[in-house]
Amino acid sequence: MNILAVGDIVGDAGTELFLAEIETIKKRYQVDFCIVNAENACSNNGITRRKAELLLSSGADVLTLGNHTFRQKDAAPLLINNNRVIRPANYPPGTPGSGVTTVEVGGKKIAVVNLLGRIYMDYTDCPFQTIDKILKHIKADLVFVDFHAEATSEKISMGWHLDGRVTGLFGTHTHVQTADAWVLPKGTGYITDLGMTGPVYGCLGVKKEIVLERFIGCVPQRFEFADGKSRLCGAVFRVDEATGKTLEVETICVS
Repeated sequence: MNILAVGDIVGDAGTELFLAEIETIKKRYQVDFCIVNAENACSNNGITRRKAELLLSSGADVLTLGNHTFRQKDAAPLLINNNRVIRPANYPPGTPGSGVTTVEVGGKKIAVVNLLGRIYMDYTDCPFQTIDKILKHIKADLVFVDFHAEATSEKISMGWHLDGRVTGLFGTHTHVQTADAWVLPKGTGYITDLGMTGPVYGCLGVKKEIVLERFIGCVPQRFEFADGKSRLCGAVFRVDEATGKTLEVETICVS
């Protein structure tokens, strides 16, 4: 079974490229299931019901989110009413929505878990303790984790923490694809960051002029997403259905 994970979709440019390329990518890699991080899918971050429905109807099976989960006003109702859109599981108790969902594909149950890092991010419950609690109750053949985090060390540590306990772990949030896609010793597929799906001629998807002015002048600027050519980044996890272990992780990058 082949599982595709797509990195953070950034704005309308990232959305348009995903819509244009996803069917070709799924055919090329014989994808059975697609997980997409969509926390930056709207023009001012976050996700709306309309954008979520567009992505889900066009090829995504599950949408994960991150630190911008509640940026849009209709995010809470979306999370409550659509179990294929999940937010970080380590938000405090009582937060709308769920951090876990399970979908059946080809007779196999695939669980997807969303976690949020704590280094240089909003303070949340411990992601390590949260996933330990979740794994005690999950009943699935395959388990994939989107760890939306800033620090490379935190993501790598989570990889070792979950090696042999989940099928795959991929990082999101930093928008730059890392060169460390591999299978950990106990069979967990891993990559520190998938990269982003969005504008190439910017700084992590934001207009480069705005970011440069902020660095040079030290005056905060309102971010706007860049225009022009886009790139879709992600990874395909090739999985042994019998064992639930990953056999290979292949990165993809499509302009």
